[in-house]
Amino acid sequence: MSDHDSSHGHESNHGHDHKPSHGHKRKHMVRASDSTDESKRDCEFAIQIRGLRNDFGTFTVHENLDLDVRRGEILGVVGGSGTGKSVLMRSIIGLQIPTAGTIDVLGDSITDARVDSEISIRDRWGVLFQGGALFSTLTVGENVEVPLREFYPEIDEILLAEIARFKVLLTGLGTDAANKFPSELSGGMRKRAALARALALDPELLFLDEPTAGLDPIGAAAFDQLILGLQHTLGLTVFLITHDLDTLHEICDRVAVIADKHVIAVGTIPELIATDHPWIQEYFKGPRGRAASAAHSSEHKYASTDNAEDKNTSENSKTDPKPDNIPSALEA
Repeated sequence: MSDHDSSHGHESNHGHDHKPSHGHKRKHMVRASDSTDESKRDCEFAIQIRGLRNDFGTFTVHENLDLDVRRGEILGVVGGSGTGKSVLMRSIIGLQIPTAGTIDVLGDSITDARVDSEISIRDRWGVLFQGGALFSTLTVGENVEVPLREFYPEIDEILLAEIARFKVLLTGLGTDAANKFPSELSGGMRKRAALARALALDPELLFLDEPTAGLDPIGAAAFDQLILGLQHTLGLTVFLITHDLDTLHEICDRVAVIADKHVIAVGTIPELIATDHPWIQEYFKGPRGRAASAAHSSEHKYASTDNAEDKNTSENSKTDPKPDNIPSALEA
């Protein structure tokens, strides 16, 4: 059907039929699994990982990895090539079974489920994989409908199409994009289409794997602002894998650094720069890191200046009323 056997951004490796969990109805009623332990939803962390180990044969990718992702934050995840950033994400969403350790997502244990179909909260997250992983033989709208059909088979065709169009619009694409195939879209548009599918089920948690890879600087900056706006509007928790230093500076609340098979540090960029780990120093204080930091500082400096000028203009307009002999546009 496409390059990936995926649903709502899910690269499902399991051929199981999934029963609809009616995630949309959670806004109107409490599901049975939630009522047994309401305290789960009050947890400070959306994701908690302890002692994670991932082995591929004799090769160990992660060993004794710990990580907490706070609810409502955008957490950037960085690390050198081969450090297992994508493997970590796949472990969190149940596509990779760890050798050891525990993973709790939104209060539910992922590591207790041995197959994808046993994960009861899959309708509460959305995933944008590298490259988008859209079904090439489906239109954008039909791609967005895939997770809706999986979890809500009772929804009629007209409503499915309406929901899909809304999600497409939510990501900044025009309504005409819903009727196009992925091959008819630019790289940036395909990213937005894949994001629309990831948002199909109104998730609480959004996973993004290199979302700005392959985009030009303008397109990447626009996508960053889209993610930031959606996070604020929808109250999302975002787990963001990226190599883009501009993205880290612009939209991430904290950054987790993977090296030496585990998370070596988590914090704001200034906090990370204050550490003495050689990889962190090279990454954030190298030529590209310095350029991104300088650009970020300049943008905020200009923004502060513009805000100050706007404030002064507003105050002057209050203290210096328009003379009576100068007609306004309404009076002209």
